[in-house]
Amino acid sequence: MRQSGVSPLSWRLWVPWRGRPAAADWQLLAAIGAVVVFGFGMRAIRPFLIASNPVLLEFLNGGPAEIGAAAAFARIGEVPLWLVVVAGTLGIVKFDWLTWWAGRRWGPGLIGYFTTRERADRLTERAGRVNPWLLRLALVAAPLPGVPGVIMTMLAGWTGMRLGTFLALDALGALVTTALVAGLGYALGQGAVEIVLLIERQAIWVTLGLIAVTFAVPMVKRALRRRAARRRLP
Repeated sequence: MRQSGVSPLSWRLWVPWRGRPAAADWQLLAAIGAVVVFGFGMRAIRPFLIASNPVLLEFLNGGPAEIGAAAAFARIGEVPLWLVVVAGTLGIVKFDWLTWWAGRRWGPGLIGYFTTRERADRLTERAGRVNPWLLRLALVAAPLPGVPGVIMTMLAGWTGMRLGTFLALDALGALVTTALVAGLGYALGQGAVEIVLLIERQAIWVTLGLIAVTFAVPMVKRALRRRAARRRLP
């Protein structure tokens, strides 16, 4: 989001907060950076854990494929199924509080990356009028494959949902998702893992498509307005 009087090369254009940053802003930014580094590290060790210790992997990575793989191990008696569900639930929610915190502190600033300050302020006002029950249902569904969970958890913080309420709903959604995926993995074995992987691959394309539409629609609208304005000129 461009700020008046700020050079396009200024670092202030690339941070999600407005004005002078507080210590909490830097702490949150550092924590998110650490999670990103952690994610890259998981890519390196994932092949070594998927077949040797899938329960540890599902706790570290929290992905549906890892949960399905761990449940397939439970089916042949390698690990108890309850441990698969607990590890998967904790694996899904372990970093979600950071996203909630980011939405709480930076909601308008994050939206400002994609639109103007004025529009971000209007969206902030509308966010406060979101039906709380609808948001709670969306938050429970957030861990499901294909649902943009990061946006849901960020919106929860942005709209002022209390941390205790968020953690309870987030844990409930993670538990339901883990139980469903683990149930499939336990019942179908390797076939369930392949199904989950297929859903996950398709979900990535759906999410990318939604992001592309989000960027494209405002650009098309601006182009149409400019064309209409040129036609009105004498």
